Amino acid sequence: MSNLLIEMGNTALKAAWAEGETLGKTIRYQGEKTIEFIQHLTERERPDVLVLASVRDVSAQDEVVLRSVCRQLVLIDKNHLEILRAYGIPEFLSPDRAAGILSARRLFSGKACTIFDFGTILSVDFIDSDGTYIGGNVSLGCRTRFKAINRYSKNLPLVNTPKEMPSIGNSLVSSVESGVMLGIKFEVDAYMAYKPDSVVIYTGGDANLFIRYTQNSVFLVNNLVLMGLAVISMDYEKNWNS
Repeated sequence: MSNLLIEMGNTALKAAWAEGETLGKTIRYQGEKTIEFIQHLTERERPDVLVLASVRDVSAQDEVVLRSVCRQLVLIDKNHLEILRAYGIPEFLSPDRAAGILSARRLFSGKACTIFDFGTILSVDFIDSDGTYIGGNVSLGCRTRFKAINRYSKNLPLVNTPKEMPSIGNSLVSSVESGVMLGIKFEVDAYMAYKPDSVVIYTGGDANLFIRYTQNSVFLVNNLVLMGLAVISMDYEKNWNS
């Protein structure tokens, strides 16, 4: 049975077909016509279970369209959070953070975990060794910090994320670069010191950059959220076939 997993974030959509827990090629889309894009994905093959985790609200009209292209729709957005209760996850968490927690539970069963998601938002979540959610924090992600500095100051430029971690700045641009990048690094280091015995997981668009500059043992899991959605799709298949 083929399932379609979709993570709709703040700036982009990620999708993958899955057979059980095995993910196929990841597909990215940045644009406004997300529902049309999902319809396009299902033209050649109708998914048995379509799991959509969205930080944006999905309208009732779009939900009808999504239900028409699959056998079973599992929708997780601000108005559809009841599924999180079944997994013992607080409903205040965004769908992507919740899916990341499910994935960490599966990948590192019996281990306490600290999960960093380096996206538009930088989130950190903690689970204990029995998979119970302890809590977490949210702050601005890398690109969001650069945009905020430019927007809320009169003379500071909009700086792109550098390819290397800068040291102390020696120019206007490099001081913005180092202030943002080192600020995030020091923040992350402090969280890791807070839970030193936890398994540390990096995910999100900027994870590949920051993992190069950590001295701790870290697991990079690029598709952590989609893997969590695969867990949900498999559970729905089991209930469906039982």
